[in-house]
Amino acid sequence: MVDKKLYRLVNREAHSEYRGNSRTKVIKVSGVEIGGTRSVVIAGPCAVESREQTLEIARAVKQAGADMLRGGAYKPRTSPYEFQGLREKGLEILAEAKEKTGLPIVTEVMDPRLVGLVGQYADLLQIGSRNMQNFPLLVEVGRYNKPVLLKRGLCATLEEWLCSAEYIAKEGNTEIILCERGVRTAASGEYDRYTLDLNVITPAKISTFLPIIVDPSHSTGTAAMVPHASRAAISSGAQGLLIEAIGEHTDRKTIKCDEAQGIRPSTLKQIIDSIRV
Repeated sequence: MVDKKLYRLVNREAHSEYRGNSRTKVIKVSGVEIGGTRSVVIAGPCAVESREQTLEIARAVKQAGADMLRGGAYKPRTSPYEFQGLREKGLEILAEAKEKTGLPIVTEVMDPRLVGLVGQYADLLQIGSRNMQNFPLLVEVGRYNKPVLLKRGLCATLEEWLCSAEYIAKEGNTEIILCERGVRTAASGEYDRYTLDLNVITPAKISTFLPIIVDPSHSTGTAAMVPHASRAAISSGAQGLLIEAIGEHTDRKTIKCDEAQGIRPSTLKQIIDSIRV
């Protein structure tokens, strides 16, 4: 059982406007409302690899109907020898993409010392799954006046996830969006990267008033599975999607980060059209 005393500020029962109903807090990110009746789609490259790549994808996802642009300037990688992102240069490229498309920016912050820098460029600060329990980072983004996208940890329970949200809320920031991105179970690696836990959506919505979205890209790890997982997530009650996209004609072998799961803009458009019918 989830102990609601451990997350008092994000507990639905602690707020009269959310107690006894299924209302969700609507969080506005540069004009985009997350938590309302309209499904929000955040799309873009896993990592900002170059100016040309990012601008191409930004224009394409905008045309496909995406509401916001995602892209990693700082990338947490399993091996220290893998591509770590373009860092501040990547942030500058994202800012240019926003200027040219009007899409608000979602990007990850990994270090408490970088919250101010990343916050100058990002409209929505992402806490990645590996940092869900990086408590100094959670405290720092809680003190910073920007909405936060909090991904669920690789093996985190619902209680642990909501307690991480509480760390942010305790510092005065309840502009928090939860993101289910798949958890580690008995994944075989043959067709599944993680297990997309759609079961968590309903209990999360019962326990808290925070909006919840789903990342079908990291959870499946395979582009062919993303459309089905996306539609299943919306059908299960998710209020938005966080999707990785690549160029329409990009050779996957040239991509430096998570090449297998990015979908083409044409597929993204089909997903968006199907969930907004």
